[in-house]
Amino acid sequence: MKYIIYSIISCLPLYSIAQQHQLEQLWQTDAIVAVPESVLPDFDKKLLYISLIDGGGWDADGKGGVGKLGLDGKQYDGTWISGLNAPKGLGRHGDRLYVADITEVVVIDIPQGKIIKKIAVDSARALNDITVTNEGIVFVSDSKTGRIWRIEKDIPRLFLDHVPGANGLKWIDGDLLYAEGKRLQKVNAQQQTTLVAELPQGIDGIEPVGNGDYIVTAWIGYIFYVSANGHVDTLLDTHAENMNTADIGYDAASRILYVPTFNAQKVVAFRLK
Repeated sequence: MKYIIYSIISCLPLYSIAQQHQLEQLWQTDAIVAVPESVLPDFDKKLLYISLIDGGGWDADGKGGVGKLGLDGKQYDGTWISGLNAPKGLGRHGDRLYVADITEVVVIDIPQGKIIKKIAVDSARALNDITVTNEGIVFVSDSKTGRIWRIEKDIPRLFLDHVPGANGLKWIDGDLLYAEGKRLQKVNAQQQTTLVAELPQGIDGIEPVGNGDYIVTAWIGYIFYVSANGHVDTLLDTHAENMNTADIGYDAASRILYVPTFNAQKVVAFRLK
């Protein structure tokens, strides 16, 4: 395959594999974002919520939090919410922001900018990604126990068990898309599971493009374009530069992808072309 250089991050070249779809870098922050794992756009407020681990990936050290960043990559606030441990996936319903934090789901009141509740998840060891339905039902994955939990009215109940490598989640039109290691799976309300695609790397973030296709990341440093028919193309490969690609956010209207780079401590925006 032909590789073309399209941008530079941290003075190191990034490469995009020449396919039907490509990524064009729009902006990047400086290396000031304290281990960003997940980004969640709030288009009404024109900002991104960012989970900040700011320590070990699974350490209950109280160093984590949630920051805010403008959709243009400016006006970064890394102190909006503090006192978390190793926060990862983010989900929102109305004025509530949900954060996966190792063994509990933290609920933040957005207008007040403060934690209002912590929902303990029984037997949880490594809560990772979160997605929320239009009705406010929360799904959260536990990567170490291989489980996916469903939280309704702040009460967690086991939804799926025996999901090795459980990670990325996305609720789309009545179906739950979820990562089972390298397998992108889809489960409906009757808990009937369908394999969407098998990827070359373990899946982290999942976002719908808006046409039945998906953008999927692997934490180690890959971004993939997954067509509805299961075909997989590589959009970005930065693993050799230690540039992680964690739990992404996506704006289908403008086709802008927001990427938290974890150990590189940046957020980078790309346009899907």
